[in-house]
Amino acid sequence: MNQMHQPPLVTHTLTQGLRQITLGRAPAHPLSLAMITALHSELDDAADDPDTRVVVIDGPGHIFCAGHDLKEIAQHRSDADQGRAFLTELFNACAQMMLRLARLPKPTIAMVDGIATAAGLQMAASCDLVFASTRATFCLPGVKNGGFCTTPAVGVSRAVSRSQLMELALSAEPLDIDWGLRAGLVNRAFESAALQAETMAFATTLAGRNPAPIAAGKAALDAHLGLPLDQAYHLATDVMIGHFMDPARLQAEATGKSGLRS
Repeated sequence: MNQMHQPPLVTHTLTQGLRQITLGRAPAHPLSLAMITALHSELDDAADDPDTRVVVIDGPGHIFCAGHDLKEIAQHRSDADQGRAFLTELFNACAQMMLRLARLPKPTIAMVDGIATAAGLQMAASCDLVFASTRATFCLPGVKNGGFCTTPAVGVSRAVSRSQLMELALSAEPLDIDWGLRAGLVNRAFESAALQAETMAFATTLAGRNPAPIAAGKAALDAHLGLPLDQAYHLATDVMIGHFMDPARLQAEATGKSGLRS
């Protein structure tokens, strides 16, 4: 197919504050350099768009995301440096995109209805929440290919314990939805037919919440997790005061319609 007539790498819809970002290049939705660049641009747009309150990442079909495009990497093995320069560009770009996703000021939900493997699992784990179907599986297959899923492990290690991460990384086997729930990687599981509706219902409700405290709260959480307990409370206290002084909250309280919670 002519490149100019290929479907877009990433698309989005925006309804009631909910931005659904959908990965292209089905069925595997591989994270080529172009896909990573397009996804990073979408995340930048979502962060800057006041109408976007919640972001859902969707890789539709039986593969959520198969990770990096190994065919693209193989094409650069014939380069003079055996692909080192390309790999450096690729993995640096991927790390920056994953950081953007993990630090997005809007809540993020990965909607996983199939296989999330390697950097695809990294992307899901970098979201705030993972909603998955009962057919979903999770895999870090690097050791099967003579390597190790080192950069995917950075994202996944923030979502599961070290021993659970090592089970993924050393077994290289697809682990099922029951494992995902036990490990705390998956927040909620649904039958495949119900996944879209359940995820969107939750996300739409969340999109109706006050966005400024959510953004501040997310940033504070990331900041205080690495601090000693006393410093964590000091940081969180200042942010908490800001929640109660938020103009939208003050206005809602004045009209008796707050319904807001701390």
